[in-house]
Amino acid sequence: MKTTFVPPADLEPLTRHPKATPPGERISLHHSMCFGCGADAPVGLRLDVLAGEGLTVTAEMEVVDWMQGGPGVIHGGVLSAAFDEVMGTSPLLIGAPVVTAHLEVDYAKPIPLGSTLHFSTRILGRQRRKVYIEARAHLGDPEQPVAGAHALFIVIDVKEHFADYLDKRVTSSRP
Repeated sequence: MKTTFVPPADLEPLTRHPKATPPGERISLHHSMCFGCGADAPVGLRLDVLAGEGLTVTAEMEVVDWMQGGPGVIHGGVLSAAFDEVMGTSPLLIGAPVVTAHLEVDYAKPIPLGSTLHFSTRILGRQRRKVYIEARAHLGDPEQPVAGAHALFIVIDVKEHFADYLDKRVTSSRP
């Protein structure tokens, strides 16, 4: 797949955090109402992101009717959201909560409704607070990707980053 995204050549080598989710287990990140991974969201992707070996993760997603864009195929924005969720979960393997700064998706082939989309990601490296990640999606044969993505994420302090939202939520729930 062709991409214009070029990570810097001087990325810091990374190692898996000692407390990272073990390979093969689900990485829990968000709350149950998260659009990407929440089991209780009324409409959502319901992605189960699994820790892989080293700095990799995998996920699967059923492509269901509400995800339709063109006739019989997934909407590109839904696919982009799925990549964002899977890739944004990956940095937990290095102990780094992140937010998306740049996401580039390459759409290679139509993805039909009723299919199972398989994702694999790899953390490429880090430069200070910037984490670079690549991902691929396929329909069962990793040698035949249907889409790919590259992204830049920024490491955050969760409490500081979401302070305004958390303050409003706490304030609005008081009698």
